[in-house]
Amino acid sequence: MTARQRHSPADRVRQLRELLDRANRAYYVDAAPFISDQEYDERLAELASLEREHPDLDHPDSPTHRLGDQPVEGFTAVDHLTPMMSIDNTYSEDDLRAWVERCVRLATPQGQPAPALFAEPAAQPLRFVCDPKVDGVAISLLYERGALVRAVTRGDGLRGDDVTPNVRTIKAVPLALHGSPADIPRLIEIRGEVFMPLREFRRINEQREAEGEDLFVNPRNATAGTLKQLDPRVTASRRLSFVAHGRGAMQPDNFAASYSELLERFRAMGVPTGNATVCAGPDDIVRTIEAFRSSIPTLPAMIDGMVVRVDGFAHQALLGVTSKSPRWCVAYKYPAERKRTVLLHVEHQVGKTGKITPRAHLEPVFLAGTTVRHSTLHNYGMIVAKDLHRGDTVVVEKAGEIIPQVIEAIASERPAGAEPIVPPEACPACGGPTEVEPDEPARNTDRETTRRCINPECPAQVREKLIWFTGRRQMDIEGLGEKTIDQIRATHGTAQEIRLDSFADIFRLPARRAALLELQRMGEKKADNLIAGIEAAKDRPLARVLSSLGIRHVGGANAKLLARRYASLDDLLAATAADLESIEGFGPIRAEVVCRYLHSEAGRRTFQSLREAGLTFANPDYRPEGGDASEATGPFAGRTFVLTGTLDSFERGALKERLEALGARVTGSVSKNTSVVVAGREAGSKLEKATELGIEMWDEERLLSELGEDGGPGRGRGRGSGSRGEE
Repeated sequence: MTARQRHSPADRVRQLRELLDRANRAYYVDAAPFISDQEYDERLAELASLEREHPDLDHPDSPTHRLGDQPVEGFTAVDHLTPMMSIDNTYSEDDLRAWVERCVRLATPQGQPAPALFAEPAAQPLRFVCDPKVDGVAISLLYERGALVRAVTRGDGLRGDDVTPNVRTIKAVPLALHGSPADIPRLIEIRGEVFMPLREFRRINEQREAEGEDLFVNPRNATAGTLKQLDPRVTASRRLSFVAHGRGAMQPDNFAASYSELLERFRAMGVPTGNATVCAGPDDIVRTIEAFRSSIPTLPAMIDGMVVRVDGFAHQALLGVTSKSPRWCVAYKYPAERKRTVLLHVEHQVGKTGKITPRAHLEPVFLAGTTVRHSTLHNYGMIVAKDLHRGDTVVVEKAGEIIPQVIEAIASERPAGAEPIVPPEACPACGGPTEVEPDEPARNTDRETTRRCINPECPAQVREKLIWFTGRRQMDIEGLGEKTIDQIRATHGTAQEIRLDSFADIFRLPARRAALLELQRMGEKKADNLIAGIEAAKDRPLARVLSSLGIRHVGGANAKLLARRYASLDDLLAATAADLESIEGFGPIRAEVVCRYLHSEAGRRTFQSLREAGLTFANPDYRPEGGDASEATGPFAGRTFVLTGTLDSFERGALKERLEALGARVTGSVSKNTSVVVAGREAGSKLEKATELGIEMWDEERLLSELGEDGGPGRGRGRGSGSRGEE
């Protein structure tokens, strides 16, 4: 008997929520996980399934609401209840000691002798706390009666951007505080840092590199960009974390008497905190800072210093603040480890879109635990700004202890006759011409950032494009990965030659089965699977093909926009830049770049050769502009649908895609503009609102009838699994 059979749905939902909440607290607060990631994901999936089947059991604080299903239209600036002030920095031990003495002096009531500095802790009227400084993005979490109601970035300190939908996806942020109502303030602003764990930073950069996208420079920048995503699903996929380090407004305000006590109360409520250490005086503080520094390379987050603050809130109030910073707090910043080495030469790497990226080759140097031989130079503007020459002695550090970067050149040690590094006039791979980005200024200025090879048949671009084209998230041709592509291209000029110089060549491979079998580790079964995958790819829809070609500015989302606007490939190829610019999400630069490719000789040749190779370019995504029902036909074309309740024959995402392919618009809320509400079992408030507005309603039987099938194509899971239609 399974757990779902032993318990009622309500009991099982409650058990799962308690388990997942305990798991989050054990992982993020106690650093003592008790279930694996796989088991966590399985229990989360079970909970999501139960909530779909029983919408009345859903709740805003459920762990399933961290998935970020709903996009946001933008970010609203809101006021902080109390200002978020910045912290002064110090980089020297002498300055730190002087700050401690100043705190003791200012915290001593006038007319009383100054206390003996740094006496035994029991007799010391002023204590300090050292807290690791996580290099992330400051955030203020507002809880009312224990529930998270708002998350706001620091902004200018007085007001910031409301990023609540994105922050709700962060598992380390409790959606509801733990404890009884008597133990939780009625209102509290919990201040802290959102950050990207280092392993996630590495994973995301590896993924971006594989997809030909620019790498994130450091975890902090990656975090800032992630928090400002309009699609919370992107935020959820990047697995940010959170650590608390302070408070703002609080009612009642006697929740804790000191910072160290506040952290204890936070942890009791399920809020993760740093590893704070209480110190008696400057010697103790310095020892703590130095001892902690040695552990930084082993930590999961990027740490750039130690925050030192006066512990008691009464003492903090006595010390007060300046116009921008509290006097009772200072950040001691660790200097990054830097080494000197020699810049041997610069390699110019060509990506699938023709973008040329400079990469430094260095004399090997041991830095922050590894031997560094290469460093990204990001772009040519950086090279000009740093005045880099071949043979320069350069200073190198690891950004966030991860990515090696060249900080500066030592001009005084530059060898005679050293040549400056300049962007290539010709492509290093094919010898063809290069150009500065159309929206960039002229060459040889310190603002220039991007150079591109404009030859679409450049061998380096062709290789990268072929690898991209066949990938799982593009044309999904199983068996034709990077190694196999390189093997095939290595046969050029040999007796077993198989041509693979274009996308169309891929679809000619099935006719060369015998030659494929000559490749290393290519048995008959593997060859047959490869051929089957190629044949299946011929029927990929237009949007999928467009996003697979490596056209600049045409990823999955923009390809979908193009396919929805244009009924066929021919219609798209006839579009002007002005036509493309009228599509929401296409600005003038993007429209011009895409239009130039579509009308180029190489672009035309690519599409024509793919047609001749058998691609159909079917377009199920097309929707008449504005939902014009006068040109579209059928019960779905041009009409707005809302799905609600449990539908047994469909998986919700698949049904939405099917309805949109038939010309419908599917939204998540009922309004006077809604055409039809499809109501499954246990439909809720949306059904009631539809009844009030007199909107046409279909049950599942009617939907199946209008689709002209008994749940055929477009169905997801089988009967009985259910799909909750709520958005």
